[in-house]
Amino acid sequence: MPRFLTATLASKFAGLALAGIGREWPHAYQLLAHRPADVLPPRALHPAFFGCYDWHSSVHGHWTLARIVRLFPSLPSAARIRAALDRSLTREHIAAELAYFRSPGRGTFERPYGWGWLLALAAELREGSSPRARRCSLALRPLENFVAESFCSYLPRLPYPIRSGVHSNTAFGLTLALDYARAVEDRRLEEVIVSRSRDFYGADVDAPVAWEPGGEDFLSPSLTEADLMSRVLPAAEFRRWLGRFLPGLENGGPSALIRPPLVIDRRDARQVHLDGLCLSRAWALHRLASVMPTNEKVSAAAGRHARAGLSRVSSGDYAGEHWLASFAVYLLSGGSASQ
Repeated sequence: MPRFLTATLASKFAGLALAGIGREWPHAYQLLAHRPADVLPPRALHPAFFGCYDWHSSVHGHWTLARIVRLFPSLPSAARIRAALDRSLTREHIAAELAYFRSPGRGTFERPYGWGWLLALAAELREGSSPRARRCSLALRPLENFVAESFCSYLPRLPYPIRSGVHSNTAFGLTLALDYARAVEDRRLEEVIVSRSRDFYGADVDAPVAWEPGGEDFLSPSLTEADLMSRVLPAAEFRRWLGRFLPGLENGGPSALIRPPLVIDRRDARQVHLDGLCLSRAWALHRLASVMPTNEKVSAAAGRHARAGLSRVSSGDYAGEHWLASFAVYLLSGGSASQ
């Protein structure tokens, strides 16, 4: 199993992302329409992020390309990647995206998953040193600032975390946003996330892992929560918390978390989420292993999930290929939205 992103894999994953971000159809709308005139083609509604089947997948498709071209600037496809980012991330396109967010009734659009990935893209572009990266970063800045402020406004009003295994999961959105906040030194956003994460999860014990996985999960509710808390809590406090939350993990249990899930039909756009679950479990397990005194069994479980997930990124079906490359790049480049 590759432990790090290689140029060969980067080329493969870049090809999938390039094919997706420019493909308008099929498209899964998340549209609140007030009148018939609001129902427009994806490219008209979202001139920056119209491709990849849905808005959030387009955003993390762009993140995938931005990360790959920064890590591998001499890749054969680098010129195509730069041109694609330049076409999407213009001031005019981002102004239209921001106008969509600000339209009446759209305050919940892509919250929190798409919000988190938007901030991940912003952090990645800020890492770039080229004039093109700086230009794209500045173009994205108005939407970046709006989403960061939206997190700060939303979290104090959220009474309970959402513990699903899909896009609504609170912990994963906060993980992406926290990495962003620390990368750009947004202290207000960081403080809000740390405070609310402690409120939401600090007293949790005995995660109900026997209920995992759900048939459409691409995130493990328990491991995603633990991944977030490993960022929130100091190391010694986190190890104590983890022992209460996932007792027995370092001894190779619970079995529901360490055995890769079964996928029967990869043409099913919901069931193929389980391939993504392999990848997200892998990065969470790798992170947990790094802070556990006895970690061999956890590391082995991470490896099993990574091998299973990476073998399925190129399935030949758009249901998985429009997004799985992003999860693979996230896993192989450190399991973090910023570096």
